[in-house]
Parts: sequence; C-alpha cells; structure tokens
Amino acid sequence: MKKADKLRIIPLGGLNEIGKNLTLFECGKDIIAIDCGLLFPDDDMPGVDYVIPDMQYIVKNQDRFKAVFITHGHEDHIGGIPYLLRQVNVPIYGTRLTLGLIYNKLKEFRLEKSANLIEVAPGDVIECGQFKVEYIHVNHSIADAAAIALHTPCGTVLHMGDFKIDTTPISDRMIDLARIGELGKEGVLALLMDSTNVERPGFAMSERKVGESLNSIFMKASKKRIIVATFSSNVDRVQQILNIAKKYKRKVAVVGRSMVTTLEVADQLGYMNIPENTLVDISHVNQYPPEKMVIITTGSQGEPMSALYRMAYSDHKTVEITPNDLVVISANAIPGNEKLVNRVINELFRSGAEVVYESFAEVHVSGHACQEELKVIFGLAKPQFFIPVHGEYRHLKKHALLAKTMGLSDNRIVVTDIGNIIELTSKSIKIAGTVPSGKVLVDGLGVGDVGNIVLRDRRHLSQDGLIVVVAIVDDETKEILAEPEVLTRGFVYVKENQNLTEKIKDIAVRTIEKCASEGYGEWVYNAKGKVRDDISKYIYEQTKRKPMILSVIKNI
Repeated sequence: MKKADKLRIIPLGGLNEIGKNLTLFECGKDIIAIDCGLLFPDDDMPGVDYVIPDMQYIVKNQDRFKAVFITHGHEDHIGGIPYLLRQVNVPIYGTRLTLGLIYNKLKEFRLEKSANLIEVAPGDVIECGQFKVEYIHVNHSIADAAAIALHTPCGTVLHMGDFKIDTTPISDRMIDLARIGELGKEGVLALLMDSTNVERPGFAMSERKVGESLNSIFMKASKKRIIVATFSSNVDRVQQILNIAKKYKRKVAVVGRSMVTTLEVADQLGYMNIPENTLVDISHVNQYPPEKMVIITTGSQGEPMSALYRMAYSDHKTVEITPNDLVVISANAIPGNEKLVNRVINELFRSGAEVVYESFAEVHVSGHACQEELKVIFGLAKPQFFIPVHGEYRHLKKHALLAKTMGLSDNRIVVTDIGNIIELTSKSIKIAGTVPSGKVLVDGLGVGDVGNIVLRDRRHLSQDGLIVVVAIVDDETKEILAEPEVLTRGFVYVKENQNLTEKIKDIAVRTIEKCASEGYGEWVYNAKGKVRDDISKYIYEQTKRKPMILSVIKNI
C-alpha cells in the first residue's frame, strides 16, 4: 500500500460545544473515527431528546471508513454509536467497561447482535489500514478511560480524550505519563487536548478527596437518612459511597435507570466490589430505620424525569423527602443546567431536608484536567502542532493561549470549528476545505426530521400560543354555513375573553366573504392566508402578542 504524505483531521463534533464528540482521521484511502457521542438539547430545542453529529460524510465515504475507536464510556463519547451503526456497520474498539456500556446501549436499539465490538486494553496497538492505533491509560471520572496515539506515515497524533492527572486514583492506576513522555521523545506531530477546564488554575483534586468529605458527612449525620445524587457513570464515586455505607453499617438502595444499569455492568465486569449484604431493593427502603439507609440516585443535574427530581416534588412512588433526610448533590451543574439544579435544591429545602451542595463542601471533583495538568502533558508530549478540542469557543481560545505560553507559535496552533478539514504534513498544518457538519436532532423515533423550521414553530407555540379558526363554506353559493369556530391553546382562556373571540369570528367572516366575492378558482387557498394575516394584525394591535394562527376553511 502506498504511504500517504498527508493526514486530514475532520472534527464533526466537540468544537464550540461540550458534547457529541466525533473526530475523523483520514490518511490515504483510509478513514477512522475517535468517539461518537451525543449532546443534550438546549432550552431553545423544545421537544428534542438528543443531538447527534451530522454523519453524512461518513455515510458517503463508507467504503473507506474502517473503524471507530472509543476513549471512554460517557454519553458525549458513545451516545451516537447506535445511530451510526444503523447506517454504517464498522468495528467499534474500546476498553472493557466502555464496551460493556456500549453493549447495553445497543440492546435498547436491538443492534447488539449485529455490532462488532472489539475489546482492547491500554498498551494495545491495533493496525487499521494506514493507522496504528495505540491505547494509553488515563484518569477520568469514569474507569477504563484512555488516550489514543495514532501512528501514521505523516507522524504521530496524540488525542488525549477526556483526562486528568490523579496521583491517588480509587481503582485505576495513575495516568501513564511515562508513555506520553516516550511519545514526546519519539516525536508527536500534533496534540489534540481536552479544553473543558482550561479556565481553572492549578490541578484537579483527586477523587479520594470526595471520599474523605463523604466520610465526614456520614459521621456527622448518624441520625439521618442519607441520599447521594451523582453521575451514574462515576463508578469510583459510587464505590466510595458503598464502602463508607458499609463502614457505618448502613444499607444502600440504588435508584435511577442509568445508575442501576451502570452498577450492574461495572459489577459484572469486575470494576466494582459491592460489599456483602449492603445492597437492598429500592422497594424495600422503608423497611429499614432512616438512620440505617443510604440512597444513591441519579438526578444531580435536575433532570425533570430523574429520580431525585421526582423525590423533590413528592412524585416518587417509594421515597418521600422528610426533615430527617440529608441530601448530598455530589456533582457540579453542567453549564446550562444551573436553573434546573437550583429548582430541585429549593424543593428539597421546602420538604425540610438538609442539602449539601456547595462547592466548598468538596463533595465533587472534576474529571477534566486544569491548567497545570494541561501544561504537564504539553511538556511531556512536546507537540509540533496543537489543536484544542472539547470545549466552547472561549475554552478553545484560552487553550490556544496556554499553548503559546508553552512555546508554540501562532502558526502551529489551529482553533477551528466542526466540518473544517485540518490538513497535516510532517512540516505544515492548514485548513483545507469543509465537509457537511452540524446538528442532527433526535425526537423520539425520528432522527433528523426535526429541523430549524419545526424548532421555530415549536418556539413560537411555546412563547405565544396557538389560535385555530375553522369555517365551513358552501361550495356552490360560497356562503358561510355556520358561525366560525375559534380554538386557542396557550394564548388566552376563551370563556374569559368572549369579546376577543367574537371579534376574531367577525374578521374571519368579513375576510372570507370578501375573498369569495372577488376570488377565482383557488379563492379558498387565498382566503386562508388573508384570514390568518387579518387576525394576526388585529391580535397584535390588541395584545402585542404574535400567536401562531391556523385558518381552516372547508368546502361542502
């Protein structure tokens, strides 16, 4: 096979956003991907369940697309895999826990039998066309996370995935800094590195610090039931809670679908050691004295359907929050979720519970590297070129500035956007065109059928409501056979606004009669538009609102 002299890096997600990570690497005729995640919808996407990357470039080039290599098992790195495999069935490589979580996800889509999941371990090197793909162990807020070194004819590209430097991890060994240093000595052409915490100085705290804080909380709350909300994927955090509960002779109930699933997978694969006689079913939680119970739950982000949310709003079938509860929110709010989290905290306080959530309580640590850790990787890898990834635009720019303090010049740093093609040779880096990219919205079973126009209509409906005017017209005489009917949703309560609705009916009658007397052929179609416009003008004059207006004229 002829060796390629150019490497193309094509990010389809994870730039100018935190989520839906998917990066393509193209060398000669071969294309591979690192990660394939999803993004949770913003407030301006009503009704949308998930957002996934636009994968049409992959589908168009599926004969060249060889495999997907996954760095770790978080949703923003694995959530898009089922949607990819529906279109292109290629091997999925990942570490043991990562593949366990992917397998469970594929079962929901009935794709587990057709998927080709290949387990790898840190230190393994997989040959894939013009690529040699090396897995390197890193620390993160989920076990079995990895960085990936791509050895290509143009040079070695180091993709750090999501990582931190934890010198005292719970179950994993420390990040393999030695191997990163070796790669630096051998020569790293380009470094792609997580920008999430680039604004934070110093080092991220060790996960063990959370264990110390939780132990102190358990010790002081000897007469209360303890409820801990955390990320379901943080296996080490859950393990620490289990160990501390065992120490204080408490039973533990786990609630929340994702939490139960992750616990089962981690236990089956040997990533957790559940203390004997500690776990009880959530349905039996009220059979034990409150001071002998711990509940581990999802909902640390205030998600409306989560277990913690339902507890806070007295909607959970088993758990009712009382003044005898201590609720620990062992997570920081993801940007954009602050209002949801605060709303849940307020409700918990209203129920009389004691809530521990402040950052100074040290009940959560980040899984992402801070400034000094990023500098350590720069110093070890000594990259020729740098591409900041996994962050909003300000994160990428600040990461570029950090790279400059480490000695890289502007012409060796590329801050780019999804869809741009970054072209690398052994001596140069540049933007060399674009590919289709963007956001594909998932709503129920529909993938991509909700676009900007549908979102615009949904936002319109949510802001100003809907008015429907229905009129029946005689097809021969063009006379209105009955008084038009006016229906409203989310605009005004009809029974309390009779004058307004009567005026809407009058406008509809006058407009239809005028169009009928003047119209030819398609006069009904024209009348629908004119009724909508006339009513819209009147409504705005009276209320300064712009509801969506639908006019229905039926010929009989």
